[in-house]
Amino acid sequence: MANREALRELQTRLANRLQAAKAEGSSVSSWLAVQTAGRRYLLPLAHSGEIFPWTGVQAVPYTQPWYLGIANLRGSLMGVVDLGGLLGYPVARTEQALTESSLLAVNPVLEVNAALMVDSLLGLRGTDAFVSSEAPAEDAPEFFGTLYTDAEGATWQELNLQVLAQSPVFLSIGV
Repeated sequence: MANREALRELQTRLANRLQAAKAEGSSVSSWLAVQTAGRRYLLPLAHSGEIFPWTGVQAVPYTQPWYLGIANLRGSLMGVVDLGGLLGYPVARTEQALTESSLLAVNPVLEVNAALMVDSLLGLRGTDAFVSSEAPAEDAPEFFGTLYTDAEGATWQELNLQVLAQSPVFLSIGV
């Protein structure tokens, strides 16, 4: 119950910050910052949808290990993808760890009924939050964007959700 209240509070804070930035006419943050499998990612706000607390997921047989199953999220059936597992960093999670995770629906404009499971939401970020950036490695997946470094030296990988949603890796859930 406390987890749901904390998620509602985070969603309210994020909505208030977005509204305040729009009202001031300043450049609004462009990413939702998340952490999964011990790594930090930046997801474009324009392609991110609603945030949900962990809910029961109905497993689907004969699918990739990173495809967790189907969940009913506000009346819509969505495939749930473990983002860390999809990116090659599978993590064995306990029931407790799952209850602390969040589901981030992919924006319906991308035309996939999917939600990404992430371990934690870290707020909004804009380019001003980083001190350096570099292009993704040549062998990086096509949906990897710029790699950013913040003032504390932490690295953040930008993910292009539009490219990810059309990627054969993402769309091929069967084993």
